[in-house]
Amino acid sequence: MTIAKSEPALFEGLRVIEVGSFVAAPAAATMLGDLGADIIKIEQPGQGDLWRHQYKRPELPTSDTNYLWYLTGRNKRSLALDLKSKQGQDIFHLLIQNADVFITNLPFKTRGSLGAEYETLEKINAKLIYASFSGYGEHGQERHEISFDTTGWWARSGLMDQARPDPDGPPAKAPAAAGDHLSAVSLYGAIVSALYRREKTGQGAYVGSSLLANGVWQNAVYIQAALSGASFKPIVKREDLWNPLNAVYRCHDDRWFSITINPGHQLIYWQLFAKIMDCPDLLSDERFSSYDARLGHNRELVKILDKAFIKGTAAHWKSKFQGTGIVSSIVAKCEDALTDDQMKANDILVPLQGVEGTQLTVNSPFFIRGQTKRAAHRAPDVGQHSVELLQEVGISDDQIKQLQAKNIVG
Repeated sequence: MTIAKSEPALFEGLRVIEVGSFVAAPAAATMLGDLGADIIKIEQPGQGDLWRHQYKRPELPTSDTNYLWYLTGRNKRSLALDLKSKQGQDIFHLLIQNADVFITNLPFKTRGSLGAEYETLEKINAKLIYASFSGYGEHGQERHEISFDTTGWWARSGLMDQARPDPDGPPAKAPAAAGDHLSAVSLYGAIVSALYRREKTGQGAYVGSSLLANGVWQNAVYIQAALSGASFKPIVKREDLWNPLNAVYRCHDDRWFSITINPGHQLIYWQLFAKIMDCPDLLSDERFSSYDARLGHNRELVKILDKAFIKGTAAHWKSKFQGTGIVSSIVAKCEDALTDDQMKANDILVPLQGVEGTQLTVNSPFFIRGQTKRAAHRAPDVGQHSVELLQEVGISDDQIKQLQAKNIVG
């Protein structure tokens, strides 16, 4: 459902200052910007946020388009400002005076040297929502340790080990920035909760999250099991899966297809499943006559289903299972998003404006019925809005030129 474009966005008039790099904290700002907040991204003059340059990494998809930056940097204004200088910090603090939210993932020690620690900013603006993001949390011996999502979210939480595809192989590698984007949702939630609290009390707040906290939350089922003294089972190879009806199977076109029929549903769907698979012999085979029997003959069932699934393409099996009530899906490749009508129908993918040609971008993962999100606009160049932002806080053109000459403003 949409509303008239003339209606103000939910966070229109909300001013957010972002001093961060890479993904998790900046992505939380992106989500606020999707709902109309004015996001001012402060970057070091010259190279700016290092995330701008990561699309050139050899292990990532090759493109002349800076797709990483288009995603996380959209709907923001860039101010290139040297916070290591006294004048740069004075301008930063001038902006903080009228800000609603400050978002940062700077190392704790760095915040003090740049005049960006909470104690300083709270004195400048008592109603400020200070949103802090870190690798391993605000306290403890590791609070100063640097982390990326691969280490703090994926490895440290146990997710990397749980996702091991083969018990004899190495742990699985996380997709780029997967933990960052999930963690951004937590930080966004903390900010919005603090804004609600401010509406009720008039008070600012210090809120935060970390890669470690989010990784443990993502892996909470297994972490809670460990906390409760549960006995862990070894990771098994695919052919030894305890439930062959909760597995993936290779198809004729070399794609994979996933089915999930949990134990409680197998009594309902077993006959229908055998019919869809064109395997009527499964119904008369005593080895598979009940859930317990299938559990005891899981290897044999996996081999039978391997031979059945390989006869059809992934699209064929999707058409056969769709609408039956049996939970299933093609194991998608990233390129499949280009033609995924379900993603487009639900505004999961939305147009990106200000770029050449027709291009889509990934929307923030929620909606508010009756509330239109801001159209996604191309991410800014480093310092693209420096002059206009300084003019907005009353700095004259002559002063701006002097600041630019000293490379305090980019």
